[in-house]
Amino acid sequence: MTTHQIAVLPGDGIGPEITEQAVRVLKALNLPLELKQAPVGGAAFDQFEHPLPPATLELAKQSRAVLFGAVGDWKYDALPREFRPEQAILGLRKNLGLFANLRPAILYPELANASSLKPEIVSGLDILIIRELTGDIYFGTPRGTRQAPDGAFKGEKEGYDTMRYTEPEVRRIARVGFETARKRGKKLCSVDKANVLETSQFWRDIVIEVARDYPDVELSHMYVDNAAMQLVRAPKSFDVIVTGNMFGDILSDEAAMLTGSIGMLPSASLNESSQGLYEPSHGSAPDIAGQGVANPLATILSAAMLLRYSLGESAQADRIEVAVREVLAQGLRTADIFEAGTTKVTTSQMGDAVLKALA
Repeated sequence: MTTHQIAVLPGDGIGPEITEQAVRVLKALNLPLELKQAPVGGAAFDQFEHPLPPATLELAKQSRAVLFGAVGDWKYDALPREFRPEQAILGLRKNLGLFANLRPAILYPELANASSLKPEIVSGLDILIIRELTGDIYFGTPRGTRQAPDGAFKGEKEGYDTMRYTEPEVRRIARVGFETARKRGKKLCSVDKANVLETSQFWRDIVIEVARDYPDVELSHMYVDNAAMQLVRAPKSFDVIVTGNMFGDILSDEAAMLTGSIGMLPSASLNESSQGLYEPSHGSAPDIAGQGVANPLATILSAAMLLRYSLGESAQADRIEVAVREVLAQGLRTADIFEAGTTKVTTSQMGDAVLKALA
């Protein structure tokens, strides 16, 4: 039986607390896993003066999957950009070729009242946002600051970034979208801003070409501003959304709040060989770090995605997801999803409950 090496990168803030609970769950499954931990983000900068030390990057490269906590803290905001904790996640995405980010937004029935929308709007919500992760304005060059060469304020200081996509980048993420939609409700919505951006028109044209290979999948297109509105107005009209890096970043966080708490949302970032990085969609929340109040369920559910997408252990992933549903049905809640009539528990107590449900 093959032993799979998993890199565990807890990071900063609440990262170590929530990652600890996911590791406990993975160990409880008695699978042939070798879990190796390394520092990343601000924690790595404190030790090695870099948010992504060579040893951490090499561990990630040599592992079948990465279980990632969170990075960032206000105390690092004054550092030069290349040394800030957030550069670690960008570096991992680039070096591992993690081009496809899968962010499910599922509203568990027990959390219908925790959503910011009326239950009748979001009840039964189950959508998946697929975000292209290694292109777009986040990685496009040239970028920087300069004296404006033209425009109404020519000669004044300006900041600039470049939005760009190549055809292979769009084709591969479009195929991930179509393949995923084919396994779900056979509906794919491609989100862009083709009425304004040349990059988006380019994106749309290629997605239409790729659609010819998937006649069984219904393709629609939507401008990003309308998509943001429709996610609030009629979120259940979506099944799978595929979009670029920046738009996906914004829309997936918006979708997170439909589910009641961003603390419930896992994510997977995959490359072409299904090597993946798995992390909760929320941040490091340094204001509550060490208090035992953080919600570990998004990280535990990310571990389930790790089993499903990188290790092919769908049955074990199902076990974890069923255990999470059982714990919620028991009325156990961390502070972010607590409401009257439920029982408030700590981070570790929520982990205990999931382990008990697994057993």
